[in-house]
Amino acid sequence: MNPQKKIYGLIGYPVKHSLSPLMHNAALSHLKINAEYKLFPLQPNELPDFLKNFKKNNIFGLNVTVPYKEKVMPLLDKMSKEARLIGAVNTIKASRNKLYGFNTDGQGFLKHLTCDLKFNLKGKTIAFIGAGGAARAVSVYLSKGNPKRISVYDIDKAKAKAIVKHLKENFKNVDFRFVNSVAELNINDTDLLINATPIGMRGADHCLVDEKYIHKNLLVYDLIYNPKETKLLRLAKKKGAKVSNGLGMLLYQGALSFEIWIGKKAPIEIMRSALNEACLPAGRE
Repeated sequence: MNPQKKIYGLIGYPVKHSLSPLMHNAALSHLKINAEYKLFPLQPNELPDFLKNFKKNNIFGLNVTVPYKEKVMPLLDKMSKEARLIGAVNTIKASRNKLYGFNTDGQGFLKHLTCDLKFNLKGKTIAFIGAGGAARAVSVYLSKGNPKRISVYDIDKAKAKAIVKHLKENFKNVDFRFVNSVAELNINDTDLLINATPIGMRGADHCLVDEKYIHKNLLVYDLIYNPKETKLLRLAKKKGAKVSNGLGMLLYQGALSFEIWIGKKAPIEIMRSALNEACLPAGRE
């Protein structure tokens, strides 16, 4: 390893599907910064030692993906108010021998949803499938936009209940609901459906939603971006619904992370071009 080259990267498992190196390395190169963004697939038992050795490995910043967005929190020295409110971390900055946690997921999602997709949250009904760290971040930011109702389903009922409890404690003007099944999400009466699970990343994965629930006034947003079109998005498109994968969220959360680490404005169009040029055939991990 070049000791002069700063290292940034992504920790999680799996991470081989990630496009983050493409956009971050394009941005670093564009700004002529002597640094590299790498993938770090870590098993759970490897996480504590990896973070303890950040200085030795010349690491200055990390993104965090599943399954560690909540698990890294006790291993950090300090966290932003935002990360504490969300209860998950997706960005770590290493500075002065300390690790600082942030969360850019929710803000990145909201920017894509409202600026690029022109979706107005006020008075809307929203349904979540999945209650992990990404869902926590996104649901907190959506709650700030005064939607009418947010319903949450997860196969792990305790996680879904915990998100709903957390949202109710922090936002008083939204109807938050825990539900026991996808059917109880009332997608027929929903404006925005969000898949916040990893189901759909593999070609063999089943579709989470029965086609009878999809309608043309629905926006289906799958946080998965590789493949570009999951079975859920294909079905939604076929039924005339509006669709989006997670590439826009990836771009904007990545740009925010970049600015936290580097202290300069992210070259967002350079990052967007790098992502758009990526070839992602359906079903590839």
